Amino acid sequence: MRLLPSSLFGRLVLVLLTGLLLAQALSIFILFKDRNQQRFKHQEKQLILRMTETVKMLDSLPHQKREPLLAVLNTLRLRVFLNSNVECLEGKAYSPVFASLVTSLHRHLGNDQPLCIVENNPPPTRSLIARLFKSRFHPPFFAKIQLRDGHWVNFEHLHPLETKITPWRLLITLAVLLFTVLSLSIMTVRWLTRPLAILADAAEHLGRDIHHPPLSENGPTEVRRAAHAFNLMQTRLTRYLEDRARILTAISHDLKTPLTRLRLRVEQLEDQKRRDSFIRDLDEMQSMTAATLDFMRGLEIVEPVQLLDIRALLDSLQADYEEMGLPVTIEQGYTPPPLSTHPQSLKRCLVNLIDNAHKYGKNVKISLKKQENQLLMIVADEGQGIPEAALETVFEPFYRLEKSRNRATGGTGLGLSIARNIARAHGGDIILRHRAGGGLEAIISLPIVAGNHNGLPHK
Repeated sequence: MRLLPSSLFGRLVLVLLTGLLLAQALSIFILFKDRNQQRFKHQEKQLILRMTETVKMLDSLPHQKREPLLAVLNTLRLRVFLNSNVECLEGKAYSPVFASLVTSLHRHLGNDQPLCIVENNPPPTRSLIARLFKSRFHPPFFAKIQLRDGHWVNFEHLHPLETKITPWRLLITLAVLLFTVLSLSIMTVRWLTRPLAILADAAEHLGRDIHHPPLSENGPTEVRRAAHAFNLMQTRLTRYLEDRARILTAISHDLKTPLTRLRLRVEQLEDQKRRDSFIRDLDEMQSMTAATLDFMRGLEIVEPVQLLDIRALLDSLQADYEEMGLPVTIEQGYTPPPLSTHPQSLKRCLVNLIDNAHKYGKNVKISLKKQENQLLMIVADEGQGIPEAALETVFEPFYRLEKSRNRATGGTGLGLSIARNIARAHGGDIILRHRAGGGLEAIISLPIVAGNHNGLPHK
C-alpha cells in the first residue's frame, strides 16, 4: 500500500497540508509559551510590588499600629501577618526556584534586608499540555522579611486558583486561517497542475487521432513552451505520416501500370510453363501492392463517426459468412449500447480477424463481454494456435509465420496490422492469447464512455 498519493496534485497538497499543520502547531506552541511568560512576569511584578509596598508601609508605622492594618493588606492570594512559626534554615534562605523573586526584593528593599522564602506544599507536576495551556506562576511559599525595628513581617503566598484557559477564540482564528490558506493553496496547485493534466490528455488523444486540435499556448512561460513543443511535435508527426503514406501510396499505385503491361506481354509467351511462372510472380506482386494500399488506408480513417449497434453488425457478418459456407457462432449474452465508431473500419477489423480464424482454425465463435469501462469482442477458434513468442510479433507489418512464398497459405502479413491500427484508432487495442482447450482468441477492446463519445474525433 502506497502512502503517498499517485498524482502530482495530491502530493503537492499533502506537502502543503503537512507544512501548514506543522507551522500552525509551532505557532500555537510559541504563542502560548510567550503568553505564559508574559503573564508570569506581570504576576511576579505585581507580587513584588505588593510585598515591597507592604514592608515600607509597616516600617513607617510603630509596632502597636501595625496589627489593625493587616486586614487591609491581606488579599486573596497573599496573606500578611506578624507572627509565624516558620523558621528559615541556616545557610539556605530560599530555594533556587525563588532566585528571581529574591533578587527583585533585594533590588527594591536593599541588599542588606534580611529575608527568607520557604516553599509550601508545591503542586503536583503538570503535563506538557497543561503547562502549555495553563498560566505559569510561583509555587506557594512562606516569606519572612525583617523590618527596621527588628520585627519580622510574614507573607503567605497562596497558589492561585488556576482556571483552565480555553482559548477558543484564538483556536477558531487559527483554524479559519488554516482553512483559508489551505483552500488558496489547493486552488493554486490545481491551477498550476491543470496544464500538465491537459498535456497528458493531449498525449493520450494523439495516439488515437494525430489530427487532434492543437493545445492552447497560454499560461506561464514554462507551460507555453511545453504546449508549443507538443504542438510542434504533433505537426512534425502529422507531416511525417502524411509524407510516408503519400509516398507508399504513390509507389503502390504507380506499380499497377507496369504490372499490367508485364501481364499483357507475359500472356503472349508461347512457353506455357514459363508463362505460368511469370503470372504467379505478377499475381504475388499485385497482391502485395493491393495489400500495401489497404494497409495505408487503415492508418488514415476518413469516414465519419456514427452510432453503431455492435450486435446488429455481428449478426450481419454471421449471415455473410454463412452464405459463403463459413459458419460463425455468436454467443448470446451481453448486448452493448450503441457506440460511436467508424462502422466500415470496425467491420473491416472484424472481417480480418474472422478470416484469420477460418484460415488457421475451425469452429469460429464470437462473444461480447463488458470489463469495467471496456467492451471486449472475442473472436475465438479451435486450431493449432501460434508459438507464445509470436503472439505480439504477428502484428508487425508483413510478418508471416508461414515462411513459404505461397500467398494462398501465408497471406501478405498485413491483416492483423490493419486490424490493430483500426482498433487503436478507436481508442482500443487487440491482443492474442491461447485458449484453455486449444486454439486462439483475438480480443478487441473498445472504450465505453458516458455519452457514447468513445474519445473519437468527429470528421
